[in-house]
Amino acid sequence: MTEQTTVPPSAPADAVPGEEEPTGRLARLARLQSLQIIIVLAVIVVVFSILKTSSFLTVFNIRGIVINTAILAVLAVGMTFVIITGGIDLSIGSVLVFSGVVCDKAIAGLGGQGWGTALIGALVAIGCGLAWGLVNGFLVARAKVPPLIVTLGTLGMALGLAEVITGGVDLRDVPTAMVNDVGFGNIFWQVPTLAVIAAVIVVLGAVGLHRTRFGLHTYAIGSNPEAGRRSGVDVPRHLIMVYALSGLLAGFAGWLNLAFFQSTTIGGQSSTNLSVIAGVVIGGTSLFGGYGSILGSVIGVFIPATLQNGFVIIGIQPFWQQVVVGAVLIAAVYVDQQRRAAALRGGNPRMSGLLRHLTTSREAAGAEAAAARE
Repeated sequence: MTEQTTVPPSAPADAVPGEEEPTGRLARLARLQSLQIIIVLAVIVVVFSILKTSSFLTVFNIRGIVINTAILAVLAVGMTFVIITGGIDLSIGSVLVFSGVVCDKAIAGLGGQGWGTALIGALVAIGCGLAWGLVNGFLVARAKVPPLIVTLGTLGMALGLAEVITGGVDLRDVPTAMVNDVGFGNIFWQVPTLAVIAAVIVVLGAVGLHRTRFGLHTYAIGSNPEAGRRSGVDVPRHLIMVYALSGLLAGFAGWLNLAFFQSTTIGGQSSTNLSVIAGVVIGGTSLFGGYGSILGSVIGVFIPATLQNGFVIIGIQPFWQQVVVGAVLIAAVYVDQQRRAAALRGGNPRMSGLLRHLTTSREAAGAEAAAARE
């Protein structure tokens, strides 16, 4: 990364500061990946439609898929930011559960079935998620503990505390306003409220990632943390903010989950982190950091939801969904590795310029750091 850090407003979505040509190549690759994942999703829909035309391709069923994907999409926005920095957040499912549990307890303590109680519950859930996100971010950025270990630990801690609070029994103190207006509500000609809320979060996340300095710094850290630091980015502070954002959205998803299921679903979120991470990676965000998009992630999370729905309709045990998603996740990471290796060998003109540029930047940063120590 060069010393130039300003990217014009017309910069591509996956902009990496410093060099226009590699950035353009990266944006074209991101668009190609989005197109590929749309094709994969379309193939899945066509297959299930052929197998069960009368059941799968109906307004009722499509509406159900959209609703089930809405909460995953909210989680995927935060996860996209985290993975672009080169990190991971395994704790989102447990943070969702913990936030929902504390939210339910607060609602039960307040009493009432109106929006006043529901909004206070939302603030409590968001606060709980934010707190866990700050813990993750501080341990990753300041204590230098690997993200995998940190979030694996907080996964167990958040879920364990939720079970301690509830005794392992789901809570169901949900205001009527939350259930009727959010969980099962409709606006805009029968469009589910959950889907509209998720769409707003997705749009805000896309703008924040692709059109703001915060998003620019996120890409910079994922591409080359040392070069980003030399360019004036406060890397530890930014990482804390990214993990805080992921936790905040997990807390908000806990409130949405409570509104939809009318329960804390303590035992029902075991595969949530896998579904979200798989969707984000399948959608084109690299586990090695540096590039990705909100649009790709949202398209990606539709695949686990569609697979689960389709398996149920055609009579296959839904547990197979986890097997298929896990296999697709491994395949997506393998393809990403091969793409990067080919780019460094010059086999992919769309990526070779960027990756050689980043490799040179890393080597230069390492040499400069060594010279400073001497």
